[in-house]
Amino acid sequence: MWQGGSTGAVPADDRFAWFSDVVSSALMPSAFSAPDTTGFYAEGALLDLGGAQVSRFTYSPLRSRRTPALIRRGDPEQYQLGLVTRGSAWFAQNGAEAELRPGDMALWDTSRPYESGSGADGGSVEVFVLQIPKSAMPLRTERLERLLARRIPGGRGLPGVLADFLTSLTGNGPDCRPEDLSGLGGMAVELAATCLAQQAGAVREMSEEARAEALFRRVDAFIENHLGHPDLTPRAIAEHHHISLRTLYALFQDRREGVAASIRRRRLERCRADLARPELRDTSVQTISARWGFTSPTVFSRTFRGVYGITPSEYRHRARIEGTAADLPR
Repeated sequence: MWQGGSTGAVPADDRFAWFSDVVSSALMPSAFSAPDTTGFYAEGALLDLGGAQVSRFTYSPLRSRRTPALIRRGDPEQYQLGLVTRGSAWFAQNGAEAELRPGDMALWDTSRPYESGSGADGGSVEVFVLQIPKSAMPLRTERLERLLARRIPGGRGLPGVLADFLTSLTGNGPDCRPEDLSGLGGMAVELAATCLAQQAGAVREMSEEARAEALFRRVDAFIENHLGHPDLTPRAIAEHHHISLRTLYALFQDRREGVAASIRRRRLERCRADLARPELRDTSVQTISARWGFTSPTVFSRTFRGVYGITPSEYRHRARIEGTAADLPR
């Protein structure tokens, strides 16, 4: 979903504070200063890609910094890749500083102090920011450290492809179906990682194993977020991620359970938790099972008993007596 706003809807005296709050919430807690807070203008928007996010900000000249205290206040534990599309900006982190013009990009780490500024010429700047969870980045930390606050020239080659993709994503992403956005997020992360690997001279590090691990994490998160959908099947998961069933099964081959078993276990765990919740005592077992993707009450009851050795109704009764979730095998 594309969420955002602008200072045009905010009283003049509150506009700079509004922008500071929006950026600190959407990206990370930061401190801001501006040469002109009374005439300050900004607008921003954020598109959730199911793990990754892409943000677009336009704002008057300012400076920002992130201190150790602000990091302790909140750290999304991300790598953020900024693309300047209008105006100029600079970013400093890890002993390096990058001056960016339209088409240029720079990477920063939310877990490290940094400083940045924009509008040295007095004009506004527009920046797109791709927010990548560190857990989804298939490049070693030491490789990425060399790229922090280093200018990545845009306009040509792989960086140009990435810049065009991000621009198109912010323009057309809001019109995409919600179920398509996580796939686009995965594509954005993989393209960004490949571009960064090229910049770091580490293309070989983007091995099949690294790609498979990154894909598994995206699939795993997708399953977690769609357990309530009754049509969450291995085939549906494979089609959503544009991979074959064979590839999907291979991702789970060395895990503790297969993809279907993983879906079943998580659904049962959610049902088990809901059955023990006092506020849901008047909600039928069938309603709870359907909420978590079970279409047949009979199949749910048989599956629950097969795993836990007790029927859902018996478990709910035991949980009420004990006043908490009953201790059952997992």
